[in-house]
Amino acid sequence: MKRETLAAEDAEDLQIISAKLQDAVSRVGDLVWLPKARRFAALFNRFKWENKRKSDNLRVRSGLYFNGVMSVKSHKIMRGDPDAVLSLLTIGFTPKGTEDPGGTVELIFAGGGTIKLVVEAVDAGLSDISGEWAALGRPEHETDS
Repeated sequence: MKRETLAAEDAEDLQIISAKLQDAVSRVGDLVWLPKARRFAALFNRFKWENKRKSDNLRVRSGLYFNGVMSVKSHKIMRGDPDAVLSLLTIGFTPKGTEDPGGTVELIFAGGGTIKLVVEAVDAGLSDISGEWAALGRPEHETDS
């Protein structure tokens, strides 16, 4: 089993982490903002899309972090229910300006929930922290006809 460890220092790097985390699931209680440390961290059970054989439906526990986080806002996230499950669709980045490395990172979840992180610069990482296990199924998405 190969454990992934990735770092992101720009929007292009962040797209790779986003692809690895597509369809990852997490509990609301596994998402934390540490304002004094200016860090946002999350634990996800990510689907291992990188497996070559489609019959290998596997998940692995992964940790995601962002450093230099100045503020966090959420929309349509049940913050009062730490056991509520979220399914991550994608992570995007909108730069503040052409000269400024800062901007807004947006975690977009199924059902319309979002978490927006205002960051000084893209400084993120993703690491697998467990062994893999069999997933109950393969995530499916509707396609536009």
